[in-house]
Amino acid sequence: MTQLTETVKQLIAKARIVSFAQWEQSHPEAAIAIFQAADDNLRYLSDEDLLQIKTLAPNYSALIPVAELLRDRAGEIVDEARVQVLLTYPQIIEPGGGLYPPERAQACWRDFWHFLRCITYGIAGSHTEYTSPSGLHYMNLLYQELQVPLDAMVLGLKSIKAASLKRCQTNDQETLAPYFDHLIAQLATFQIQ
Repeated sequence: MTQLTETVKQLIAKARIVSFAQWEQSHPEAAIAIFQAADDNLRYLSDEDLLQIKTLAPNYSALIPVAELLRDRAGEIVDEARVQVLLTYPQIIEPGGGLYPPERAQACWRDFWHFLRCITYGIAGSHTEYTSPSGLHYMNLLYQELQVPLDAMVLGLKSIKAASLKRCQTNDQETLAPYFDHLIAQLATFQIQ
């Protein structure tokens, strides 16, 4: 496995793309702490977390069942996105491809899992804007440093959206799309220099 440079390690630590700072108007401090604890531990919200959030912020909990569904189907959703990326860019995991060697591809699929995790926070909190500008800045720098194939990552995020929405009720899909579109739009602004 390739050793990470000190620069990459520092960027990874700073590339925290979720922020709950703007949620103080809608969620009590205790609810925000639940979201923050999950993010700090890089995990999806648990059933207990979701129940507590629903109790603490009932006016913003209508989409909690969707966040739970996506959490429970995250493996399938990420697998579908991975397949779509590989169908569109079959050479990407071959020698010379943007996701070669295999550790690079695994890191990409892991990022897909984390992207969906972050999206579920927004959904569970009924906030379509759940990202941190500074965290996204550092993720952009990290992706530049690692020469991550952005076209594949954006396609992966769009595929996560499609795979997620098809698992949701038809009448919820229009409501849910902006949660995905927010992160897709942010990632689409990244530039490889």
